[in-house]
Amino acid sequence: MAVFTSVSEAELTVWLGDYSLGQLLELQGIASGIENTNYFVTTSNGRFVLTLFEILSADELPFYLNLMAHLARHGIPCPNPVANRANQFLGTLNGKPACIVSRLSGKSTTAPSSAQCASIGAMLGQMHIAGQSFSQVMPNPRGTTWRAATAPQVLPFLDAPQAALLESEVALHAQQSFAQLPQGVIHADLFRDNVLLEEDRIGGLIDFYFACSDALLYDVAITVNDWCMHSDGTLDTTKTQTFLRAYHAVRPLLDSEHDAWPMLLRLAALRFWLSRLFDKYLPRDGELINAHDPHHFQRILKNHIASAPAVWL
Repeated sequence: MAVFTSVSEAELTVWLGDYSLGQLLELQGIASGIENTNYFVTTSNGRFVLTLFEILSADELPFYLNLMAHLARHGIPCPNPVANRANQFLGTLNGKPACIVSRLSGKSTTAPSSAQCASIGAMLGQMHIAGQSFSQVMPNPRGTTWRAATAPQVLPFLDAPQAALLESEVALHAQQSFAQLPQGVIHADLFRDNVLLEEDRIGGLIDFYFACSDALLYDVAITVNDWCMHSDGTLDTTKTQTFLRAYHAVRPLLDSEHDAWPMLLRLAALRFWLSRLFDKYLPRDGELINAHDPHHFQRILKNHIASAPAVWL
């Protein structure tokens, strides 16, 4: 289980004294995730999720918590932070910044249908529109500077072809700018395990702690790279077009976005290949880390390079 900071029922009971959430009934660790410590919390007032932040600082967190509250107010099914008796979303538990949010219904899927791809495409468009009225800005912390700093750290673990691919892609994307594309708040990690489904309906979008301000189409590329893939790492044409058409019906895509699409698919694959390499070879201390296979996104990246231009509407 990806728990870096243990929390006992007694410790949580004391912490919950600052909230109007009733009596603690159950505390259960959540096995997924590699960035934060998460627990399911059940109280006499309902079901919640407790998060202790292992990397993000207390100064960084208001952006994410305020964003979730904003989106929830605008009808997006996302975790809604609970304020404590001092009307603050953020507290401290066992020395770590911590918050508690509403727990949403549904479960994730590992094999999305075309109908589910359409649902998440439309929901992502709705989220992007709702985010336009969010006033806070967070430059992408995993952008050009992060890639330039992280790639040299993982290169010693790669063979020559892998190293050449990584270096060439990092150099290529350092020269790209997508500032002319529509910008706004993006989720930046809307993988299948971060979407809760009730059949074809979206029950919830979760884990907003990579959210930032960037090109909206980059968020689309990140999501398509996970939702619309064959097992061999090539795009599923039908699911990709279904996804994009559903998104386009909510937020119409521009010609400039069409032109940028193949390169953004590559950038999205590079970002997760690089972060997974780092998590695999340079993990931080923890009770147990649920690291993902980096080769999966290396394969997707190579396929995008080989098959551009990629599928569009």
